[in-house]
Amino acid sequence: MAVKKTDLKNIEDLERVAADDGVRFFSATHEEIRKGHVTDIYFLKTLHILRAEGLDRTVAVADIHTSADGVLAGVEEVRRLLRGLSVRLSSLAEGERMSRGETVMRLEGPYGEYCLHETALLGILSSSSGWATAAAACVAAAGRMPVACFASRHLHPAVSPVMERAALLAGCRSASNILGARLAGTSPQGTLPHSLVLTVGDTLKTGELYLKHLSGSGPLVCLVDTFMDEAWESLRLAEALGTHLYGVRLDTPGERGGVTPALVREVRARLDQAGHSRVKIFLSGGITPERIPELAAAGADAVGVGSYISDASPIDMTLDLKVIGGKAIAKRGRIPGPARNPRLK
Repeated sequence: MAVKKTDLKNIEDLERVAADDGVRFFSATHEEIRKGHVTDIYFLKTLHILRAEGLDRTVAVADIHTSADGVLAGVEEVRRLLRGLSVRLSSLAEGERMSRGETVMRLEGPYGEYCLHETALLGILSSSSGWATAAAACVAAAGRMPVACFASRHLHPAVSPVMERAALLAGCRSASNILGARLAGTSPQGTLPHSLVLTVGDTLKTGELYLKHLSGSGPLVCLVDTFMDEAWESLRLAEALGTHLYGVRLDTPGERGGVTPALVREVRARLDQAGHSRVKIFLSGGITPERIPELAAAGADAVGVGSYISDASPIDMTLDLKVIGGKAIAKRGRIPGPARNPRLK
């Protein structure tokens, strides 16, 4: 379904933008984003002047370039933002590697059509690419070992699904955010939280309740750091649950030394010695690309990454008008005319 063009046409239309009513969240709705309500005010002033002078239909070509190497993400959201407008979009593919200074996207059409959307589309690309780049670093460090994204709790809920989708796009095998995973075309995955173990009062009993009520919702992976020594708890669960136990998860807090290679090696060794080599070891808590190789070498089978992905800095994107009314042009320091990049599709 084609979306309506923005209803912000001049400075007087500011009254159309919502004010705080004491009920709504402070995040923008999809329709507010599409209508340009999240733009910087100077773009609305620009459009006001251009419309008043009859210049808003002037065809302009805009190049968007990146400030850093990384993984491009957010292209599909930009495409949806511009849907229904008379704008031709060319871009690198989502998930493709980009190089510092490279033109990653190009817009062509009447400038009045996309003027108000510069703020939103740059923000979409910047944030999504930052998260995707961080996730890709974890995936590269892990090699064949699966990486899951557990980062939603570190972000505002309005954007956490965007982050988890970017992580999946960059190669993470799974995401725990329900909406993020669904919008990415996959199923959310995650283990049992400490809160359930604490409420039930026993790790083994918690696992048994999972098998009783949720056996069809995915394999059983039990946290083993809640009440007892991780190695001892892992052995207790493996002996009691048998083949019903798919894996154990170590999430030892920093107050107890955190998850270390030595701890992973001990848990792996004790499980193997007791005949439970089939039990997988999952890790979470402060996982970074630098730590992943040594944890994998110690015996980890998968890792869940949170704050390293969510805390990633946005990758600055810059939009420059390069052609206006058929004439190559640019501000000082930039080269007039569209940049040559055969990778744009």
